[in-house]
Amino acid sequence: MRFPPEKHCVIYDDACGLCIAQMQLLARLDWRHVLRLVPASSPDCHWLVPNLPPAQLMEAIHCVTTRGRVLRGARALRFVALRLPLLVPAAIMLWMPGMIWMAEKGYACFSVQRYRFSRALGCQDACVPVPPEAPAQPPRES
Repeated sequence: MRFPPEKHCVIYDDACGLCIAQMQLLARLDWRHVLRLVPASSPDCHWLVPNLPPAQLMEAIHCVTTRGRVLRGARALRFVALRLPLLVPAAIMLWMPGMIWMAEKGYACFSVQRYRFSRALGCQDACVPVPPEAPAQPPRES
């Protein structure tokens, strides 16, 4: 892996069922293959954000852009959403005056309670971690 990364790297809490479910959704919506989903437990995290303590990394979702910029929380989600066609309308709404401030406040409240939400929604044991990117398989000959 090189820095800055070739794809936008989304660092997520892989101990949180709801976070895993969110990453599964992002993986399905990433038709243009612009994202790399990186679990917070991955050694790549320290390499991607060496100045960010692990405790701070676990406070919110982070996105390391292909230019090396690090975004967190609602700003990271807005950045990612702008790159996924079906989420662009939501991202545009977050550019309206005052919306990112409200989204950051809401995200901060949600983030602190994410494990409780995961248990309440039944995501803790039901969500399977996002598999790493696999190389393309050659077509089978019949």
